[in-house]
Order: sequence, then C-alpha cells, then structure tokens
Amino acid sequence: MRILISLLQKEFLQIFRNKTLLPLIFVLPLVQLIVLVNAATMDMKNIRITVVDMNLSSTSRLLVSKLEASPFFEVGDMLINKQMGIDYLQDNKTDILLYMPQEMEQTLTKEGVVKVQIIADAIDASKAQLAFGYLTNIIQETHMQVMLEQQKLQNVKRISTNSSFWFNPDLNYKYYMLPGVLVILVTLIGLFLSALNLVREKEIGTAEQINVTPIKKYQFILGKLIPFLIIGLFELTLGLLAGKLIYGLPFSGSLLVLYSFASIYLIAVLGLGLLISTLSQTQQQVMMVSFFFMLIFILLSGAFTAVENMPELAQKLNVFNPVYYFMNAIRMILIKGAVFAELASEFRSISIYACISVTLAVLSYRKTN
Repeated sequence: MRILISLLQKEFLQIFRNKTLLPLIFVLPLVQLIVLVNAATMDMKNIRITVVDMNLSSTSRLLVSKLEASPFFEVGDMLINKQMGIDYLQDNKTDILLYMPQEMEQTLTKEGVVKVQIIADAIDASKAQLAFGYLTNIIQETHMQVMLEQQKLQNVKRISTNSSFWFNPDLNYKYYMLPGVLVILVTLIGLFLSALNLVREKEIGTAEQINVTPIKKYQFILGKLIPFLIIGLFELTLGLLAGKLIYGLPFSGSLLVLYSFASIYLIAVLGLGLLISTLSQTQQQVMMVSFFFMLIFILLSGAFTAVENMPELAQKLNVFNPVYYFMNAIRMILIKGAVFAELASEFRSISIYACISVTLAVLSYRKTN
C-alpha cells in the first residue's frame, strides 16, 4: 500500500508540474463542451424556402403567412416563375422550393383537394427529409383550416389528438447531445492522457528506472490508472455542472448510479489506453493507434447517428465498443431517470470490458527484474 501511495504522489506531481497538460485537462474540455453542444445538433431552423405563387389568392397568402410564422423556415423571394425557383435551387440560394399552381384555390373550392409541388435540395438527405416533413405538416394544417372555413367538413366528425412527450417534453435536442459530447470528452481525456503518460516515461527513460525497482506490475499499472480515473471523474463533474448551469440539463436519475457506471467505464478506457502504451514505443505510435480506436468508437456509439439505423454488422461491432455502453447509460440516467436494474446489461458488459482491459494491460507490461 505504501508503494502504491508513493506512485500516486509521483503521478500527481508530474501532472500538476506540467503547465501544458493542465489547460488540456481543465480548460479545453469545458470550451469544447460549450461549442460542440451548439454545433452538433439535428434541430433544423431557418431553412431557406422560396415560394412560387402562381395562384395569388387568399389561400396562398394564408400558407405563406404560416411559413413566415414558423421557426423552421426563412421565407425568401416570392416568385411567379417556376424555372426561376429551380435556378435558385441550382445556385444554392434556397434549400426548398414550394410551387403553387394557378388553379390551386379554384380546385380546392370545387374538389376539396389540390396539388402543390415541393422540390428540395437533397444533397443533405437528412435536412431535406426534415424540411419536407415540416413543410408537409404546415400545408396539411392550412388545408384543414381552409376546408373548415368553407364548411366542407361540417358533417364529418373530427378526431382530436393531444400529444405529450415523456422525459424531454420540450424536445430540446441539447439535452440529448450534451451527455453524448460529455462522454466523448471524458473518453478522450482518459484514453489519450493515460496512454501518453506511460509512453512518455519510456521516451525520457524514467520507466527503465522504475523497472529495476521491486515495484510489482499491478502496482505500477494502478499507479498510472488511479490518477486519471480521478481526473476523468472530475471532468465528468465539471461537464455536468456546466450542462446544468448553461443548458439546464435535467438530472432525472441518481448520481450514484451515474458515477458508479462512470468509474467502471473509466477503468475500462484507462486499461485500454495503458494497454496501447505498453505495446507502443513512441508517443506518435500511441496517438495513431488511439485515434484509430477513438474514431471507430465514436462513430459507432450512437453519438450522432441512431445505432438502430446502422447496418447489422455495425450494430454487432458495438459489443466491443465501451463508448456505446456509456453513451446509452448516461442518457438513460440523466434524461429518463434509469436505475441500476434498468442498466444491468450495460453494467455487466462494461465490467467485463474493464476486467479484460486492465488484466491485459498488466500482463503486457514488461519489467526487467
């Protein structure tokens, strides 16, 4: 125990003496959290829309007024030529084009239905689908309002629906993205710093000095793991406080459950980082290998794309992805209020991952005595 305490003192002294490392640990993650949460969003607002109004009727004006009142659309030029609207799309002056034919109101009055055309720039398929969905809903609402005013539906019973959303009633996308970004930042700190710390000692020669001492391999690995475990938990706390104060992030679940899972997760990630560093000889090798794993882990984790929408092979690969488990757990805990029993599968998987990664790190570390 005395040996382990001495190793921990050495590690913390090295960390706090490194003036370059401290901002990387305590300042940059907070700045990244604030910036990335606002940048990494699937909310679509200010979608540029161009209207080609060949009808110039009260119905078309009603539809345009609804578009102008919508927070999703930014109505641009009003055109009376369809080809001009298509030119706007090709010149990237608009995102979506709404074409209302000349006979629109007359057809609506006589037949109760009307055809309008929507042309969307689908280079960004996700944006095009959302914009099409928003615009379709507004058109349907306008159609219903006009039909009611003309008393076309006076003898038809209407079905009234009231919608409510659980766990995130305001549909605030930041509540979903902030925990995901926080997981990525905590993982980067744990994986990169733990890996770089050990291989740096190899490069400057202090690792060889430790190798000739009676220190056991497990003591040395624990001495490298525990300081960054504490730093990782501190980063998590700092991120949660920033999320609460800046974005009003809800804390529906138990912090005990969250920190229990985070501790096991960090042990798994730190073990992986130490395993990479024991097999590498230079910091450049560590950076390349760590970047390879991090890129795969983040893209498969569901941080930006729902795992259910991925190919079956990608979903199966997530069995080996620790970020995937923590991504699910932190969102379930903070937003849904999940308890231990509801996260039993994630706890079991990440615990197995932690045991394997730390064991391999200890076994792969070579001592000279």
